[in-house]
Amino acid sequence: MTKKPTIALDAMGGDHGPDVTVPAALDSLERNPDLSVILVGDESELKKRLPADGRFAGRLSIHHASERVEMDDSPAKVLRNKKDSSMRVALNLVRDGVADACVSAGNTGALMALARFVLKTLPGIDRPAIISAVPSRHGHTHMLDLGANVDCTAENLYQFAVMGYELVRALENLDRPRVGLLNIGEEEIKGNEQVKQAYKLLEDSYLNFIGYVEGDDIYLEEVDIVVADGFVGNISLKTSEGLAKMIGEALKQSFGRNLFTKLAGLAAMPVLSAFKKRFDPRQYNGASFVGLRGIVVKSHGNADRVALANAIRMAVIEVEKGVPMLIGQRIESIFADSQGDESKRKSA
Repeated sequence: MTKKPTIALDAMGGDHGPDVTVPAALDSLERNPDLSVILVGDESELKKRLPADGRFAGRLSIHHASERVEMDDSPAKVLRNKKDSSMRVALNLVRDGVADACVSAGNTGALMALARFVLKTLPGIDRPAIISAVPSRHGHTHMLDLGANVDCTAENLYQFAVMGYELVRALENLDRPRVGLLNIGEEEIKGNEQVKQAYKLLEDSYLNFIGYVEGDDIYLEEVDIVVADGFVGNISLKTSEGLAKMIGEALKQSFGRNLFTKLAGLAAMPVLSAFKKRFDPRQYNGASFVGLRGIVVKSHGNADRVALANAIRMAVIEVEKGVPMLIGQRIESIFADSQGDESKRKSA
């Protein structure tokens, strides 16, 4: 039987706070009759935004938290001084089994630090990673790490690949998703030492590893998961976001130059609308923190209610699929196999 999920929503997080988080929660509850949401934050502020008819009674509740994490708060400050922040309380609810997942649009660094402290990493995982989908020619591609880990070893990259593989298998119902390792070229001699060592680990693994991929392959190649360290992954993501904005602004300017171009824009409206819908960043909002003992989904800070609802939807799928358990079982299996191989070598 499919689990009925309960999401703890950091209702004070993000650029817009309750003005977006509460409507997104209501939209999510409207679409999914099996969903329950706990709004975590200032009770008085949240109550003012709830519907008067009480139509979600039993599925929507408020858990008061007296503090909020600001977007410019340092992770260390949040860990030490904001123990009753809406972000931390939402994570506590996941740790205590009251909620199945936490969704927040708040400070990314603080959320990762709190998630590692409160939920801990899965056995065998050195570092959790951030993974998200980006649009591509063939639909979308998942990328990790997107900024949680700047300096990574080959073993870290291998673990990222395993976590991404199990997540995408569950989310996309793919039997053997294709894994690529981001590099400056497809030749085996290229790349730094960590990437070369990671290549060997991935080549010998159970994963469907297709080899090195370059930056343009993220959007053009037939690959389902692209693995990189957080420094490279984050720059790649932010570069693509900036390029998309620039193209959108250039199109508006081009079609608005004169009467003729405005008429051309009207004629092209159906094509432009379809293009905008396909590459709408709100459809890809929601980055998962993989490698933790619980489910945490990070929404973009300036997300609107549509984008945040998509992040909630992603958390729901991960709950239903039991993603942390799947990753934990795979890591445990790999660890057991490696210990067995080591014992055989010693006895030989």
